[in-house]
Amino acid sequence: MNRTVVNAWAPLAACTPRCVRCGSERPFPAVVALRLALVVLLAPLLPLLAVPLPGRVRLQRGACRAVLRCFGVRVTTTGGPVRNLRGMLVVSPHVSWLDVFVIGAVSPGTFVARADLISWPGIGALARMMRIIPIERDSLRGLPVVVDTVAARLRAGRTVVAFPEGTTWCGRAHGRFYPAMFQAAVDAARPVQPLQLTYHHPDGTPSTVPAFVGDDSLAASMRRLITARRTIAQVHVAALQLPGTDRRELAARCQAAAGWRVRRRRRVRIAC
Repeated sequence: MNRTVVNAWAPLAACTPRCVRCGSERPFPAVVALRLALVVLLAPLLPLLAVPLPGRVRLQRGACRAVLRCFGVRVTTTGGPVRNLRGMLVVSPHVSWLDVFVIGAVSPGTFVARADLISWPGIGALARMMRIIPIERDSLRGLPVVVDTVAARLRAGRTVVAFPEGTTWCGRAHGRFYPAMFQAAVDAARPVQPLQLTYHHPDGTPSTVPAFVGDDSLAASMRRLITARRTIAQVHVAALQLPGTDRRELAARCQAAAGWRVRRRRRVRIAC
C-alpha cells in the first residue's frame, strides 16, 4: 500500500488508483510470460548491486536497465549531459517505485526513501544493503537527522537522490518541491541536479500506467507494467543549480529548471 499522510513535509496527494488509465494495446501473451520469467530470475540477483565490486556504478546502471526491461520500460534522456560529479544532490518528481530504477539507470546514487520500504519482502533487504537513507514521512521530528545524513553523504562525495514532492503523484497532476532536502545541499555547499521524469505510451502520449498512488498495491502496479505494451520513461536533464544560501529559493529554482510549474494553493485537492 502506498500510504500518504498530511504534514508540512509530506502533503496528501490528490491522486488515487482511479487516476490510472491503462493503454488499449497489449503485448502478446508470450511477451507477458517472458517478462514474468525475467522478473522471477532477476529478483535473486538484485542484492549483488550492494557488493563493492570494481565498476560498481556501471554495474548498478546496467542492473537498473535490466529491471526496466523486465517491465517493458525503455529510458530516453533529453536536455543537458548526465554529469558524474562527486557529492551531487539529484532531485526529481515522484510517480512510482519505478522511479528508483529509472534514475538509477541514468545517474546511480544513494536514495532517500520511505522508511517502510525496509520491511518490504525482497526489496527491503536490498534497500538495507544499498544503504538507502530511510525517512518517516509522517514524522517531522526525524527530518533534521535525515537532512544531516544526506549532507554528510554529499560531503563524502556521494550522489544522493531525493524526491522533494514528499509523496507520489500520478504523472498528470504533481506537487511542488518542498525545501527540506535542499537544506542538505546548502549545508554541504554541493550542487543540485534537477531531473524531470515523465512516463509515456509508445505513441508519445502521457502514461499513468507506472503510477503508484493512494492505496494502490505493489503487485497491482507491477501487473499493469508487465501487461502494458511498452512504457517510455523520459528523463529531462535540466541545468545544474548551485546551492546558494536559501533552501526555499533553491527548491524554487530547481522546480523551475525542471519545467515544473509551482502552484500556490498546494493543499487544495487537484483532479487528475
